Amino acid sequence: MGNDPSSALNASGVDFSNDTQAMDFLGEILDDTELQVSGNAFARYFWYGIVLVIGIAAIFNIIQKRTLRSRIRAAAASINHPARPRNIFTKSVATITAILREISYVQLTPTRRVFWVKVPPFGTISLLLTYLGFVLALEFINNEVPGAQHYEALGIRAAWLAVAQVPLLILLAGKNNLVGLVTGVSYERLNVLHRWVSRVLLLLATLHLGYQNYGWSLYGLVRMEWSTDACPPTGIAAYALLLWLNLSTLAPFRNFSYEFFVIQHLITFFGFIIAVMIHLPSTALYSRVYIYIPIALYIVDRLIRTVRFAYNNIRPGRATLTPFEGGVTKIRVPVKHVKKWRPGAHVFLKIPDLGFIQSHPATIASVPSSHNTDLVFILKGYKGFTNRLLKAANSSNATLLPSTQQDTIASQQMHRALIDGPYGGCHADFAAFDTVLLIAGSTGVTFILPQLLDIAHRASLQRLPIRRLEFVWVVKNSSWTSWISEELSSAFALIRASGIEIEIKIFVTCDDTFTESSDTPRNAGCHCDKSLGPCCCVRNSLPPTDDINPVKETGQDPSSSSYPDEKSTDIAPVTTAIPPPNPPCCSNKKEQETTNNNTTTTTTTTTTSTPAISSFATLISGRPPISELLWNALDRAEGETGVAVCGPLGLNATVRTTVARISDERAVHKGSGAQGVYLHAEGFGW
Repeated sequence: MGNDPSSALNASGVDFSNDTQAMDFLGEILDDTELQVSGNAFARYFWYGIVLVIGIAAIFNIIQKRTLRSRIRAAAASINHPARPRNIFTKSVATITAILREISYVQLTPTRRVFWVKVPPFGTISLLLTYLGFVLALEFINNEVPGAQHYEALGIRAAWLAVAQVPLLILLAGKNNLVGLVTGVSYERLNVLHRWVSRVLLLLATLHLGYQNYGWSLYGLVRMEWSTDACPPTGIAAYALLLWLNLSTLAPFRNFSYEFFVIQHLITFFGFIIAVMIHLPSTALYSRVYIYIPIALYIVDRLIRTVRFAYNNIRPGRATLTPFEGGVTKIRVPVKHVKKWRPGAHVFLKIPDLGFIQSHPATIASVPSSHNTDLVFILKGYKGFTNRLLKAANSSNATLLPSTQQDTIASQQMHRALIDGPYGGCHADFAAFDTVLLIAGSTGVTFILPQLLDIAHRASLQRLPIRRLEFVWVVKNSSWTSWISEELSSAFALIRASGIEIEIKIFVTCDDTFTESSDTPRNAGCHCDKSLGPCCCVRNSLPPTDDINPVKETGQDPSSSSYPDEKSTDIAPVTTAIPPPNPPCCSNKKEQETTNNNTTTTTTTTTTSTPAISSFATLISGRPPISELLWNALDRAEGETGVAVCGPLGLNATVRTTVARISDERAVHKGSGAQGVYLHAEGFGW
């Protein structure tokens, strides 16, 4: 039949009032003898494109890993500037990489806090739009079948492309991820692609359903088809399950209960697979290969996870729970069979005493070389599992003592802990950069701290490319520094002893001791919102003085509501920014969230009431000037700079956008001599 009008099916001579003739004509419309061949071919073309993209990503991953390893070797051989490209090939790769980074790093977020709205980075958006355009092109290219089968052809092509999405859906969902293995992208980062593949699958299923029913309706055959064919009812069942799969992945449903989401998601998916298997026509049973493959992938993933879980927990560790200020529980688990993991990796933590079926994702705040190889977690108590953790920690004999005493309390309650993992930690080796800037917001420090500990340990053993490191942590209260004060102190000493320039800055956004102390000079600025309780810094604004370095205007001030409160030098002096006399308070929350973004930040040298960190950290009241921090780091870099950020969405988006803007302004690797910037942003949530 093809696209030849002379062979097109038409309704001339058909008496639709005659059921026999109508049924025969409907059978001719449904005849997919040729249409399935075309549909199968375009389903294969889809996978050719997917394999090509994955292959290109794998090549870039291999190049990056080899480049970073060569830097480590060059530093060990005492070669100058090991983190700088040296030949025409590496310079060309650096230029291409810089251009792609400037495009992909940018991320925009709503100005108002809408908990379920999350706009992906522009790089992800570009990839998704390319993917959508590719799928729609495959749907409509060479698919202009004339006559009565026109809409049937469109519907069948959409069906083949839809079923071809299912293997990709599972490939992007598994914890032991083949795509992630070859591309160097961890499964949780691929999860956003997993969700959008599901949405494109829903779109194709909608086209399949809509086109076919519209084609039948043109001849009044819808009722006859639905009453005589099993495909429409089974198709509707599969469609309903697919629709719920997509709706339930929206943030409000996911955040309602993690455990409930996982269980219902798996049950719904199994139902969807069964419905699709029944729905696929008997005339094209070979299309079921697109269902058999994902089933096999899922079984392999679950088998690997089950074996690993059993091995890790042959002798379960006993978790020690320690409560800290800020509603945080610090968990330490010695696990005999988990001795290797990457900095920033995470596990699924199960403590049966606090929830038998609950397995909570938790970033490992330690590295194998620290804490006597124990796993350490820092979890903030919200609801459910984390809230029960905090209550259990507070009910033990341990009290809120300084961290130096808490870890030695022998009478704390201990709970059996089961570990699934580790997973993730798929990012560049930050020890291979010339300059490193680590930025954490509140408990986002659980991802950033391991990067610092890893660099500290390796720097004590060998020479690394890194020359300068800056650690920035944003917390609400200065007492929260007790969470990791010992780790910061030991890392600071090791890094400084190795000859690497290090600076630790802790920005405190909501602490009365910074804004209300009567024995400190009130010569720095911090506007406060008293209506919300404690004094929460909204913005900093200070003129430069002789004692401090002036700070440039940041363009996008981190002290605005763009992110929430939490969510070769000598030792830096401890500094505290103090508000001016009678600081004006914001009248309400709305005013706090709309504070002018074009502000400046600076500090005044004084003393602090936190002696535990006074020897190695700089405490500053207010939010960090992201642009200023990045400009200072890049201006002093003699090779590529590595930036890691983990915190609330707004903080990550601010850092992403600022890195892209500064990289463009400096004309990185475009003849200006400016060196590149690598950014890894790790977000809250899942």
